[in-house]
Amino acid sequence: MPIISLKVSGKEDTALAKELAVIISDLTKKVLNKKPEVTVVTVSFIPDDLWFINSESLTELNAKSFHLTIKISDSTNLKEDKAQYIDAVHHALAARLGTIHPVSYTAIEETRADAYGYDGLTIEYKWINNRAKL
Repeated sequence: MPIISLKVSGKEDTALAKELAVIISDLTKKVLNKKPEVTVVTVSFIPDDLWFINSESLTELNAKSFHLTIKISDSTNLKEDKAQYIDAVHHALAARLGTIHPVSYTAIEETRADAYGYDGLTIEYKWINNRAKL
């Protein structure tokens, strides 16, 4: 159900991408209680000299950075869950990537359940259908 897009500064590295996908998927399950079997993670790399913060490249700043966006169904997590997730992502990526610039972002986008889905069905439909089976 969640789709996660992770942009990481640095050279493309397939092994690192896999490792980061595992870390992010695990945090998404543990903190936001999302099912791993429907969690999608895409990882892309942007060279340090093409990532700018206040017009200075990460090469000049001698730092790494990331931008993570996760789309989830609205009203499925508390504010505390989301705050904990943002903190956990930052610390996990800092532990793996090294010196992370403070201007590294995690964005949680909440999408209405009737406007979001997979397998051709909305999340709202899946929820209602699963409730009917109880």
